[in-house]
Amino acid sequence: MPGTNRQIRLAARPVGEVKPEDWAHVTEPAVAPGEGRFAGRTRYISLDPAMRGWLDDRPSYLPPVGLGEVMRAGSVIEVTESDHPGFRPGDHVVGTFGVQEYVVSDGRGALKVDPSAAPLSTYLGALGMPGMTAYFGLLDVGALKEGETVVVSGAAGAVGTMVGQIAKVKGCRVVGIAGGAEKCALLTEELGFDAAIDYRSEDVRTALRTHAPDGIDVYFDNVGGEILDAALTRLAMHARVVICGAISQYNNETVVQGPSNYLTLLVRRARMEGFVVFDYAPRFTEAAREIAGWIATGRIKVKEHVVKGDLDDFPQTLQMLFRGENTGKLVLELV
Repeated sequence: MPGTNRQIRLAARPVGEVKPEDWAHVTEPAVAPGEGRFAGRTRYISLDPAMRGWLDDRPSYLPPVGLGEVMRAGSVIEVTESDHPGFRPGDHVVGTFGVQEYVVSDGRGALKVDPSAAPLSTYLGALGMPGMTAYFGLLDVGALKEGETVVVSGAAGAVGTMVGQIAKVKGCRVVGIAGGAEKCALLTEELGFDAAIDYRSEDVRTALRTHAPDGIDVYFDNVGGEILDAALTRLAMHARVVICGAISQYNNETVVQGPSNYLTLLVRRARMEGFVVFDYAPRFTEAAREIAGWIATGRIKVKEHVVKGDLDDFPQTLQMLFRGENTGKLVLELV
């Protein structure tokens, strides 16, 4: 057992972009696991856009991270000590263990994973929450049908890359919206998207008319704001708009920008629905099994952006998400 445990805690509620002074870098004595518990060292930490919402003191699907609390995060740990019948030293475990070097757990919400079946980081991405989000958001909430046209924003991110590829597996036409020529090339040349729109250099509304001439059947939204507004103008009859996130709005210091083109939902007899992936937890095994099969057969390619560093690198690594600096799933590997 190590003598100390380093942690990243929330020191202040951010206003706008998260700043270095919003975090406290804390070192405290490590504790032994005790009966019915296990301990381990953190190997990988997941970085997700939803983290920004967890820092605000307002009602949401999860309570906000409290001031002075360890930052909430999914992670993969390696068990080092155990007095728990279900876990033993050497096991690798995924769970919401927080941004800290050393973890003690009673096993609730913890899942053993096999590093020989997939890289450990993949259990935080394609086989973790982003993969589950893409799977259930597209297939259940989006009610996807073969032959439809799917448009996904934030298409080069952890969820977006999976949404597009799952839609291709299901026999659909897929258009991704991303920032920059390099990301757009990745979508079409490597991940099999039919088209990509660079929102930094193209007019999104005009490009959607070109790439979705018959309208959008399923729009999977990760960004909100102006891009959501543009997509609403191109909905097909009985379209489904899946609200997964709104990363363009998370650092707003003013009121969140809502859709001004929502009446298209009425005209097109469409629906717009938000969802939270945790509601599908009883079916995660089903989704992971199917996604793993697609990965094994090469129908889905895993895209990860792994930053190797120290626990103290967490704050600046998190900001990569909001600056569009990552491609695929962003993970901090502690080395």
